[in-house]
Amino acid sequence: MASAAPPAPATSSRRRRAARTDLMTDAVMIGPAFALVVAFVLIPIGIAVYLSFTDWDGFTIPPDWIGARNYTRLFQDPDVLRAAAFTAVIAVVGTIACNALGLGIAVLLNRNTRVNTVMRVLVFSPYVIGPIILGFLWSSILGSNGAINSVLTNLGAERLPFLADPTWAMVTTLLVIIWASFGVNVVLYLAGLQTLDDSLIEAAVIDGASPWQTFWRVKLPVLAPTVTLNVVLAAIGLLRVYEIVLALTAGGPAGTTQTVVFNILTTSFSRSQLGYGAAQSVVLMVVIITVTVVLTQLRRRSELAVSA
Repeated sequence: MASAAPPAPATSSRRRRAARTDLMTDAVMIGPAFALVVAFVLIPIGIAVYLSFTDWDGFTIPPDWIGARNYTRLFQDPDVLRAAAFTAVIAVVGTIACNALGLGIAVLLNRNTRVNTVMRVLVFSPYVIGPIILGFLWSSILGSNGAINSVLTNLGAERLPFLADPTWAMVTTLLVIIWASFGVNVVLYLAGLQTLDDSLIEAAVIDGASPWQTFWRVKLPVLAPTVTLNVVLAAIGLLRVYEIVLALTAGGPAGTTQTVVFNILTTSFSRSQLGYGAAQSVVLMVVIITVTVVLTQLRRRSELAVSA
């Protein structure tokens, strides 16, 4: 029997041309997006890292190189440490609360009824309105001369220091941030629940599963990717919170409600210490990347455990 003939040179040439064409097509498709990432992400990050090793005040050119002095300073700065502690509380408590509230309310609003439709809009509306407006709104309600204290004064009761006392202000700010943030978690969990096959729930009920067992064994495995997304998005968003604090308390009283981003912007622009502010920004970026990676890995392990 005659052996098979080797591929014709023309066929190999056509394959190479097709591969080059595919490569050029991919480059043309990806090129604009890559250029935008380089221009608006990588280059600004590089500039921030460079400035973090200088004492640039925003005007002096070129900036004076001071090495790692800014990084040494920020780990000893009481304002930075206080803002970091408050931001950590917001991120941890807020992430847990937003996801617990989001998942619970999503389960309650999962049925497509007119009442649930209205409730979905009401729950999501704070997220759409915008943090600055919400901050000023709650400031007018909870301030020393706000609506609640005005009613209490007319009733002969004492005013409540929602935004005047440091402890009250921290708790109030945390609650307002959670209230303004969890609406998006509800929407994402609702979207995840809509992908759930009703036949799976019916089969679980027929097998005698309780509502809790149905949720834990049927619904939660389906929602596992949504939980991961919600946890990561909530943590990142809460680590970067700024606008509500600016409008609600302006970082007061006595700087107790300053967050990391609030402190960065105050340091950079109000005090004209852009190099020091850049160092804080770089540290925050590293923290956010680390938290994102850790949370993603932990959720993946949890998803595997739940689905097992």
